[in-house]
Amino acid sequence: MLEKTLLLDNLDKVRQFTAICSSKDYDIELSSGKYIVNAKSIVGIFSLDLTKPVTMTAHCQMVAELSKQIEPFVYVAEE
Repeated sequence: MLEKTLLLDNLDKVRQFTAICSSKDYDIELSSGKYIVNAKSIVGIFSLDLTKPVTMTAHCQMVAELSKQIEPFVYVAEE
Protein backbone atom coordinates (compact mmCIF):
# COMPACT_ATOMS: atom_id res chain seq x y z
CA MET A 1 0.00 0.00 0.00
CA LEU A 2 1.16 3.51 -0.81
CA GLU A 3 -0.16 6.65 0.87
CA LYS A 4 0.83 10.17 -0.20
CA THR A 5 -0.49 13.70 0.27
CA LEU A 6 -1.14 15.38 -3.08
CA LEU A 7 -2.11 18.83 -4.32
CA LEU A 8 -4.37 18.70 -7.40
CA ASP A 9 -5.18 22.39 -7.62
CA ASN A 10 -5.85 22.79 -11.35
CA LEU A 11 -7.57 21.01 -14.23
CA ASP A 12 -4.35 19.86 -15.93
CA LYS A 13 -3.07 18.22 -12.75
CA VAL A 14 -6.39 16.41 -12.27
CA ARG A 15 -6.39 15.17 -15.88
CA GLN A 16 -2.79 13.95 -15.70
CA PHE A 17 -3.30 12.29 -12.32
CA THR A 18 -6.51 10.57 -13.43
CA ALA A 19 -4.78 9.25 -16.58
CA ILE A 20 -2.03 7.72 -14.44
CA CYS A 21 -4.53 6.13 -12.05
CA SER A 22 -6.72 4.81 -14.86
CA SER A 23 -3.77 2.91 -16.31
CA LYS A 24 -3.41 0.86 -13.11
CA ASP A 25 -5.26 -2.39 -12.42
CA TYR A 26 -5.51 -1.84 -8.66
CA ASP A 27 -7.68 0.43 -6.53
CA ILE A 28 -6.57 3.99 -5.86
CA GLU A 29 -8.57 6.34 -3.66
CA LEU A 30 -8.43 10.00 -2.75
CA SER A 31 -9.70 11.24 0.58
CA SER A 32 -10.40 14.66 1.96
CA GLY A 33 -11.89 14.87 5.42
CA LYS A 34 -14.64 12.29 5.66
CA TYR A 35 -15.00 11.90 1.87
CA ILE A 36 -13.35 9.10 -0.12
CA VAL A 37 -13.56 8.88 -3.92
CA ASN A 38 -12.19 6.67 -6.67
CA ALA A 39 -9.02 8.35 -8.02
CA LYS A 40 -9.86 7.06 -11.50
CA SER A 41 -12.99 9.24 -11.60
CA ILE A 42 -12.63 12.87 -12.67
CA VAL A 43 -16.15 13.60 -11.43
CA GLY A 44 -15.30 12.04 -8.07
CA ILE A 45 -12.10 14.06 -7.76
CA PHE A 46 -13.91 17.31 -8.53
CA SER A 47 -16.40 16.56 -5.73
CA LEU A 48 -13.52 17.09 -3.26
CA ASP A 49 -12.20 20.43 -2.00
CA LEU A 50 -9.14 20.75 -4.24
CA THR A 51 -7.99 24.00 -2.68
CA LYS A 52 -6.46 21.82 0.05
CA PRO A 53 -4.15 18.79 -0.16
CA VAL A 54 -5.83 15.37 -0.47
CA THR A 55 -4.60 11.95 0.62
CA MET A 56 -4.05 9.25 -2.01
CA THR A 57 -4.14 5.60 -1.00
CA ALA A 58 -3.07 3.02 -3.58
CA HIS A 59 -3.75 -0.64 -2.80
CA CYS A 60 -0.76 -2.21 -4.52
CA GLN A 61 2.43 -4.12 -3.76
CA MET A 62 4.80 -2.48 -6.25
CA VAL A 63 4.90 1.15 -5.15
CA ALA A 64 8.10 2.39 -6.85
CA GLU A 65 6.58 2.93 -10.31
CA LEU A 66 3.51 4.76 -9.02
CA SER A 67 5.60 6.85 -6.62
CA LYS A 68 7.75 8.05 -9.50
CA GLN A 69 4.73 8.84 -11.71
CA ILE A 70 2.87 10.88 -9.09
CA GLU A 71 5.92 12.79 -7.85
CA PRO A 72 4.87 16.08 -9.59
CA PHE A 73 1.64 16.06 -7.55
CA VAL A 74 3.11 15.31 -4.10
CA TYR A 75 2.41 18.06 -1.59
CA VAL A 76 5.32 19.33 0.45
CA ALA A 77 4.24 21.49 3.37
CA GLU A 78 6.00 24.82 3.66
CA GLU A 79 7.61 25.51 7.00
